[in-house]
Amino acid sequence: MTSHVVPGLEARFALAEAVAREAGAVALDYFKRRETLVIETKRDPQDVVSIADRDVENLIRARFNEAFPADGVLGEEYGLEEGTSGFTWVVDPIDGTSPFVNGMPNWCVSIGLLHDGVPVVGVISAPCHDELYAAAFGKGATLNGKKLSLDASRTIRNAVTGIGANNHVTPALVAGIVESLLEAGGNFIRNGSGALMLAYVAAGRLVGYYEPYMHAWDCMAGYCLVREAGGWYHPFPTVGEQLTKGAPVLAAAPGAIDDLRKLAGV
Repeated sequence: MTSHVVPGLEARFALAEAVAREAGAVALDYFKRRETLVIETKRDPQDVVSIADRDVENLIRARFNEAFPADGVLGEEYGLEEGTSGFTWVVDPIDGTSPFVNGMPNWCVSIGLLHDGVPVVGVISAPCHDELYAAAFGKGATLNGKKLSLDASRTIRNAVTGIGANNHVTPALVAGIVESLLEAGGNFIRNGSGALMLAYVAAGRLVGYYEPYMHAWDCMAGYCLVREAGGWYHPFPTVGEQLTKGAPVLAAAPGAIDDLRKLAGV
């Protein structure tokens, strides 16, 4: 993986940061007037979407199509638009729509970039916290410009693990994960945004994050951030149709890898 050469990475990384800032500002404006938004329910009544999600994704797609028309784009709201360049942007315009529409700050704009299946850019904007997480292949990870580097002494027993859940997995499975983590001496948090919790792993706030079923647009940016901060992630299938399907997501700081792999069975 260290030999992975990414032509045109700098320009795309700079664009991703600029677009994340712009999209974050638009999303924050919607958040401030969320009472006026029309909220729609997906197949699960807990899974919602608003006009903000669609507008922000359209903005992001427009910026990437304009700058790099040969790049593919996969977004949560509008699916996969295939490209020919070997690059695919993987975007969640607002990850944590439920916190967003309910007036909680735990949501973010997540922009990842795949090159030949490898996450090579990860930018996450958390506008309510005025935070921008940014990473690119071989260039390290930063939070508001400050370098991120994970502490190997942090484990599941002396730090907190993020856990995600949704209606794709059974309540019993989720309960079992939580039980196993607590029995191993750990503790957990769930804030409503998997992408933001992955950013927190990169920042050393969480020692790991596990969700049994998650989509690429929720994890690709976070995976790049975690890797560049010195952590590890369980690979996500990116070939063909698999990219648009869900898969288990696990990311960990060095001191939590073994425990969390055992917990997740990967």
